Amino acid sequence: MTILGEIIDKLPTVKEQHARDSRIYNDLKAEARREVENLFSSLEVKPIEFPPFGTLVFPYHKMGAIDSLNLFDLDELIIFSFYWQNRKRYKKVADIGSNIGLHSILLSKCGYDVRCYEPDPETFKVLQRNLKLNNCSSVAPFNAAVSSKPGEMEFIRVLGNITGSHLAGSKADPYGELVKFPVKVEGIGPIIEWADFIKLDAEGHEKEIVLATDREQWKKTDAMIEVENKDNAAALFAHFTNLGINMFAQKINWRKVNKIDDMPAGYKNGSLFVSSKKEMPW
Repeated sequence: MTILGEIIDKLPTVKEQHARDSRIYNDLKAEARREVENLFSSLEVKPIEFPPFGTLVFPYHKMGAIDSLNLFDLDELIIFSFYWQNRKRYKKVADIGSNIGLHSILLSKCGYDVRCYEPDPETFKVLQRNLKLNNCSSVAPFNAAVSSKPGEMEFIRVLGNITGSHLAGSKADPYGELVKFPVKVEGIGPIIEWADFIKLDAEGHEKEIVLATDREQWKKTDAMIEVENKDNAAALFAHFTNLGINMFAQKINWRKVNKIDDMPAGYKNGSLFVSSKKEMPW
């Protein structure tokens, strides 16, 4: 068992300390970062042991001020651990905002059928390469964004941080050098009807996506969501509360969200799990 494998294996047993201000979180974060730098800093195309998922081929890739090493931060490892723990619970997963494909690859290695959505054509090429390197035959990639309805929208590529690229209007003041171009957009309706689990990282567009969904859809589908800001947190809190759908936040160690202050309002607060279930299935 590698160090990263041990961390992923341990995370479900310390779920009550997944909030960023816990000592265990910070200890594991530092330990994971050292090991990620050791394993995934090379441009070389080679398989690396990544238990419990098996081998992973994921060459180093620069994305502006950040790089592919950031995709293994502890918040992501927590989500990866959740995928593995629930590999017999879910069957069909939509990866919305798939970037260069790490989540989709690991979801595939869990045995899920995956549909992943990435609007930036340059990022999509890297995604396709990484899927091919890992023989991900159960992943169907779509070069498209997701919103409330299908069509075409303007996309903003943030050259200083490609992971922060987004649909126009999703972020108030994008910074640095920007490139704008139209992208294809898929509506959330058919996606949530197909999936029983959704990983949603839409860089601020999660409000528009979520508000286009209804209670019946969430009766059979769970989601792990990154919430961009306080405005989106308030909108999601009101929507899911009105629908009678439960929310569980990493910010409060995956306890049930009962008030707006429990909601994450930025990536530094961790993820939000949404489900009709009474408890988060760790």
